[in-house]
Amino acid sequence: MLQFFFLCFSLGITAIGDGAIKSSSLAFGSDQLTREVYHGNARAMERYFSWYYALYALSLLVALMCLVYIQVNMGWDLGFGAPVLLMLFSTVLIYLGTPFYVKLKPKSSLITGLFQVIVASYRNRCLGSSSESADILYHQKRGSAIVLPSEKLRFLNKACIAQDPQLDLSPDGEATDPWRLCTVDQVEELKALLKVFPIWLTAVVFSINLSQNSFPVLQATTMDRHIGSSFEIPAGSFGLFGVISAILWLVLYDCLILPIASKLSGKPTHFSTKERMGFGLFLSFLSVLVVAAVEGVRRSVAIKEGYSDDPQGVIPMSAIWLLPQNCLTGVAVAVHAIGQNEFYISEFPRSMSSVASALLGVSSGVGSLLASFVMSTIDNLTKRGGAESWVSSNVNKGHYDYYYLVLAGFSLVNILCYVVCCRAYGPCKGEVKEEEKS
Repeated sequence: MLQFFFLCFSLGITAIGDGAIKSSSLAFGSDQLTREVYHGNARAMERYFSWYYALYALSLLVALMCLVYIQVNMGWDLGFGAPVLLMLFSTVLIYLGTPFYVKLKPKSSLITGLFQVIVASYRNRCLGSSSESADILYHQKRGSAIVLPSEKLRFLNKACIAQDPQLDLSPDGEATDPWRLCTVDQVEELKALLKVFPIWLTAVVFSINLSQNSFPVLQATTMDRHIGSSFEIPAGSFGLFGVISAILWLVLYDCLILPIASKLSGKPTHFSTKERMGFGLFLSFLSVLVVAAVEGVRRSVAIKEGYSDDPQGVIPMSAIWLLPQNCLTGVAVAVHAIGQNEFYISEFPRSMSSVASALLGVSSGVGSLLASFVMSTIDNLTKRGGAESWVSSNVNKGHYDYYYLVLAGFSLVNILCYVVCCRAYGPCKGEVKEEEKS
């Protein structure tokens, strides 16, 4: 019992550490690029996100190949000891660079500030909210460049209206009651979060497709994985092709596609974050369709060869058929994840960088929960009346091809919703600046 508790405690600490690193490292790295971005290099942030993800994918590739090999062939002691040493080395390395980092000063709790805006806007609900009125005094943060709140979601503007400056503000300019009077910056932070929420929901649906982790392994197990007469690809290693595809795409995109596009157009060219996210959604839709098509063929071959009652049997069909779906998924994840992270960080105030980089992980977590719900629902609906479930444990009797067609339908609807959300969102901050320059 004590060993089980210690194991669960260790896994919990690992999960907390993983979440802390993923939500902070991306935002911390973007802080280091601020000067370069504001000195005319508009592609610096995009390039940073691309190579960040490429190195992340490369490290994942090394882990899946080398560390898994160590754990399988050299034992769990060395298999877990190697990551411990690597983490110790990385911790020492990051602290050695401390004198050279751009470090922003910590501020008050962002979550508390968001709730203060909600409470203050409700308590001031009877006030006018137009930012163009000359009779309204807005509480500004000292040193902030934001003078007036935006016109969108105007009901939140009431949270930063100072009704009586002598009573509402202290001698040093701070609000006497932060739950009744907030700064314009606080209001704009909440607006930024609410504004991206519909687009974030489309990322949740995107994550449902990525959470189908078990079936591709079962699918590969039933197929001929031999290359030549002696080498056999492990069923769990086909995901490596997705990682390799992501790395190759990112290198080609940054070193070949964009330079060629810039040369053809005669000016620096890059694709917007919304365009890249949309392209990622489309590739995910294609990958699900390919899975459904390949599974339909695989199931037909299995039944024809008499493997209906033998889900572990290997059918005479090459597992190379699985490469297109893995490659499409890998590129889709790379394109969408990079676009999503860059979109949040560029649209949010700098004080919300950690929140911006954490939204991708939150959407993945919510998507995983929804994926379990979708599979359970389809399982319950399709096995009524004693019929074989579409997601049966016997992959040859089930209809995973139909299941993936349902996911493809969700993906298609999600793409349409994404287009509507992008039109409603309007131009991004970077797009507005480019229009002003032109």
